[in-house]
Order: sequence, then C-alpha cells, then structure tokens
Amino acid sequence: LTCSPLISTHADSLKAWKGSDLPLLRALSSELTVQRENLIYHLGDEWKRLAVWKLPPSKEPTEMKSFLKTELLLTLGGTKEPQQSPPPLLSCVLQALTIQGELQHKIKLFSQVLLKYLLKPLITYPSLNVEVSEQQDEGTLISLQFAETPEEHPSPSQVYTKVLMVLKTLHTHLLDVSVGERKVSVILGDLVWQDMSHCIIHECLLYSIPTNSCQLEQYSAVIKETEEFEKSLKEMQYLRGDSTELLKYAQDINCHFASKKCKDVIVVARKLMTSEMHNTVKITQDSKLSVPMLPNPGSGDIKGKQGAKKLEAPRLDNEKQLGARTLCLPVCRISESVQQLMELALHTLSEAVGNSSQCATQLFFTVRNIFQLFYDVVPTYHKENLLKFPHLAAIQHNNCMYIAHHLLTLGHQFSPHLPDPLSEGAATFVDLVPGFRKLGAHCFLAHLNVQRAEMLERLSTARNFSNLDDEDNYSAASKAVRQVIHQLKRLGTVWQDVLPVNIYCKAMGILLNTAISELITKIMMLEDISTEDGEHLQILCQTIIEEGPPVFIPLPEENKNKKYQEEVPVYVKKWITFKELVIVLQANLQEIVDRWAEGKGPLALEFSSSDMKCLIRALFQNTERRAVALTKIK
Repeated sequence: LTCSPLISTHADSLKAWKGSDLPLLRALSSELTVQRENLIYHLGDEWKRLAVWKLPPSKEPTEMKSFLKTELLLTLGGTKEPQQSPPPLLSCVLQALTIQGELQHKIKLFSQVLLKYLLKPLITYPSLNVEVSEQQDEGTLISLQFAETPEEHPSPSQVYTKVLMVLKTLHTHLLDVSVGERKVSVILGDLVWQDMSHCIIHECLLYSIPTNSCQLEQYSAVIKETEEFEKSLKEMQYLRGDSTELLKYAQDINCHFASKKCKDVIVVARKLMTSEMHNTVKITQDSKLSVPMLPNPGSGDIKGKQGAKKLEAPRLDNEKQLGARTLCLPVCRISESVQQLMELALHTLSEAVGNSSQCATQLFFTVRNIFQLFYDVVPTYHKENLLKFPHLAAIQHNNCMYIAHHLLTLGHQFSPHLPDPLSEGAATFVDLVPGFRKLGAHCFLAHLNVQRAEMLERLSTARNFSNLDDEDNYSAASKAVRQVIHQLKRLGTVWQDVLPVNIYCKAMGILLNTAISELITKIMMLEDISTEDGEHLQILCQTIIEEGPPVFIPLPEENKNKKYQEEVPVYVKKWITFKELVIVLQANLQEIVDRWAEGKGPLALEFSSSDMKCLIRALFQNTERRAVALTKIK
C-alpha cells in the first residue's frame, strides 16, 4: 500500500522526460490508474465492514419511533480497554485511506449519517436512549431504545451522557487511530462539533434556561456538566481547545435568562392586551398592587448605607398633614387584564433586582416596551369597539389613567434596588405618563363625539321645532326629545360605577349641554312663535328640565346621587340659559322686562340684547307695548 505513491511519483517523473509518449509508459500509467482505483474500491469495502449501518427505511424520518430502527455495528471491536493499541487491520485500513486521500471523504459521509440518525435524535428526543452491547463474533452494536418519559425536552445531563456514550464507543472501537500527526477522532470532531453543539444549544440548553431569577443559582450545575462534557471530548480529541461555543452559551446564562424572560413577558403582555376588555375589577382608594418584597436599599455595602442616610428627609412639625388618601386614584373600574398587565410589570422588575447590570437593564426596558406596546396595540386592536360601545370607551379611559397613575411612582419603587446606571436615575417611567393620559382622554372624547353626533342626528328630525301647532310637527319634535333623554339615561346607566364620579358628571354634562344648546339655537332661529307654539315649546323644554338631572346617577346607591343631580348647573354650561329661555316662553312682556332689569337681571346674564329682541319679536305681535319693551332691552 505504501508503495503506491512512490510508483505514482516515478511515473510522473518519466512523463516529463523526452519520449514520454512511449507505449511502455502509457501502458504503465494506465495500469497504475487501474490498480489505484481497484485499491480504493477494496479499501471502501473494508471501511464498510468496519462500520455497518442499519437505517430506517425512510430517508427523511420525522417521527421519533422511526429512529428506533437505527443501528451501528462496529465489527472490529478490538479490546474493551481504551488504553490498549487498536487492532492492526483497523490501523492499516485507515492509514491506507489516508495515503490515498480518501479518509476525509469517508469520515465526512460517516459524520453526516452519525449526526442525522444517532446524535441529533438522542439530543432532540428525551425518550430515546442509547444502548451499547457486544455481539458475539460480530462486534460492538450501538442501538437506540425507547423509554417513556413525560419530559418534552431532555436535560443537559441526559444529553451529555447519551452523546458521550456514543462517542466513547466510536473512539474505543474505530477512531482511536493515529494517521499522520493526528487521530481520526480529530477529523470526526471537526466535522460534527458545530452541528452537534448547535443542536444541543437549541434543543436542550435553550429549554433548560430558568424561568425566574430564583433558579439562576442552581444553573451552576449545568455549567459544570458542560465543562465536564467538553473536557471529555478534548481528552478523546474530538474537540480542540479553542472550540467552546457550547460552554460560552451555558456561562452566559444571565443574558439568556433575560432574553427568554423578556420574550415570554412580551408574549404574555400582548395576549393580555388583545383579550376582552369588558371583564372588570373595581379600583377603590384602598386597592393596592402586590409589590414584591424588595431588599432594604440601605443594606449591603457602605455606599448603600450612606445613600440611605442621605435620602432621609427631616420630619416637619406642621399641624396640617396630607391625608392618607392624597393622590389616590379615584374609584372606578378597569379591565382585569390591565391589572394583570401591571402585576406582570411589577414581577418583571422584581426579577431585575439583584441581577447583573446587563440582565437588569434588559428586563427594565422590556417593562418599558410593555407599556409602549399597550400604547400602540390596544387603541388599534380595539378601535371599532371603542367607538361603538360606551362601556368599553369608559373602561379604556380608566385603563390609561390607571397605568399613568402607577407609572408616576413605578421607577422610584425599584430604582434604589437596581444596579447602575438604572439606580442613578435611568430607571424611570414618568416620561410615559403624559402620553397615557392623552391616550385615555382622546379615546373617551372620540366616543363622546360619536354620542354627540347621534344626539344631534336625533334632534335633526324635530323639523327645527317650528309650527308645533301642527300635530305631525309636534309629534316629531316630542319624539326627538324623548330619544335624546333615553340616550342620556342609557349612557348614565352604562357608565354608572365605571367612570370616576367627576369624569362621569363632566361627560353627562357635555352631552346634556349639547342637547339643550341645539334646542336653544333652534328656538332662537324661529321668526314667529304663536301662542300655541310657545306652549308646546315650553312643554318640551320643561320635559328636559325635569328629566335631565335624574340622568346623573354616577353611584349605584340612589340616595348618594341627589348631590350630583342638584349640581347640574355646574356641569351643564347652558343649563341656566335654558331655564331662562323656558321662563321667557311663558312670560308676558312686563315679566321679561323685569327679568332684564336694565341689563342687570338674570336674563341679561344669559342673553345678549339683540338675541332677546329677536325672541320678543317672534313671541309677541307688533304693538306699542312690544315697542316700549324693546326700547328697555339694551
């Protein structure tokens, strides 16, 4: 075998001489090629007998059980002790393949099958185990066995044990042979290490990353197992000293933990944001989020103690102290999902406490991303429902105000417990507060505009409140007023115990003011109001005056709502103007002049002189008395 390269070298030298086209040289060169190919063919047969594969029938097995048919028989078992010399035939075959330049190709094909049918299945499926057995007069057999397990992914220790069993068997019975200046195991290691370590990382280590920071300390066992695994591979020369991607991944557990935590948190947060909003919880002044126990910022090093001492504020001996409920969120209802979202943010920030600077920073900005995601996703995802349903619009308003309320202090709660630079002022959420307040207000105002448009559309069917002595016109006007009152009652009930009382009263006041403003405008535009028309207008207006205040029912307890019903003029800008108009509709000229009181009476406070003159001309016929009255309106 070793003469083949020498003969080939001499043949090449002869070809360079003059007369190299001699028939003898051509015949010799041809015979050399034939013998070389014949040698490579026989060496290939010998290699196939050294490692006999039995593979699944399918070329691309997808199910775990199909790999159970995989077997590798090493026919030259040699001795069971790894320190003893390899069998002579094994060494000769591998040396000859090396000389002929075929060993690299043979090992490459072998490595591809080894990875696909043995190593990767063992890494991927926890229920696959490897079994090594000695076959009488045949050799050593490597096969896969099934073992029932509830685990979805194997643990690192299981993977390392199974992979080492395969590689040690190959090293003992096939690859522990020196070819030139290196072992055959080095060739195989160079070919399989990258794919194998990548598979271990993505099919095993990735799923072994802890889900909470309490488990991080226990992960040191996995790092040690990985070190031992690489050490064993280096001893068998499968792995070179500079190939440590696997160990680096295990050692960077803090970064991987933060990345996994952040990804999981964002997935949960998005699910909460796209869930139903109508499931609510009541927020009272006694409601508190369960903030995790945080370490004392003054405990630990001297710097921390000095910082804690520096932050102590002197107690002021004032008689007047802020109440216990100062700056509390007003009583309202928010989505249950938003409360869970805030609890998720608190839990994520608590995971950052005591962690490395890089990990804590990543977790902190993930919490910021949660709120920025809410700002972008919720108004878009629920856009149609927020415009369509008044209940949801009110809840979304409360949700935004609830988040903004907690963002004011969230950074201050955690910043003393976080590593630099977060503890130096970077851990803040205050900059997000104005955006959330604006978002909540914009959402609710958009829905108020929808309700106002519906209200004005209903009033547009009242035929401008003109000629009410006609039965059809009066019926249309009366129906429009009734529909508006019904709309207000429905909204008053829907928003009851949902909106904060002050927001509730302002919203109902805006809508009621819209209705009476439209009614005032229509009446002031009438050029002629007969006595009968005036009576009908007075009845319609009186209906609103009587049934308007009762729509203010912010609280479920009826006896507590009377206060807000009496404060209607505070929330309805045109309420007094409307009541003065009703008085004018049923008053005589003298009564109108008396209420004007030379521009100092209650009537003069609500109407301009020109508007009042137009109204008098519409209500009263052109007589001397009307003329005198008009001269007094100035």
